[in-house]
Amino acid sequence: MDNQEQFEQQSLIEHLRELRSCLMISLGAVAVCFIVAYSVVQPLADWFLHPLLKVLAEGKPLIFTSYQAGFFFI
Repeated sequence: MDNQEQFEQQSLIEHLRELRSCLMISLGAVAVCFIVAYSVVQPLADWFLHPLLKVLAEGKPLIFTSYQAGFFFI
């Protein structure tokens, strides 16, 4: 019996168990990637915005002109 025949002969409960395990692995991978991305967002934003902050006048803050613009590098 090859893998395809074994897959087709699984019961509904076995299919649901396999789906649950795949979803848990996917959720874990998304969580790990989120943590990694969240840990590098500030250094990346500092590097990306450094030329702009260098030409701003002393003591002047960086102001975003649209609601969503501030969420890109916070």
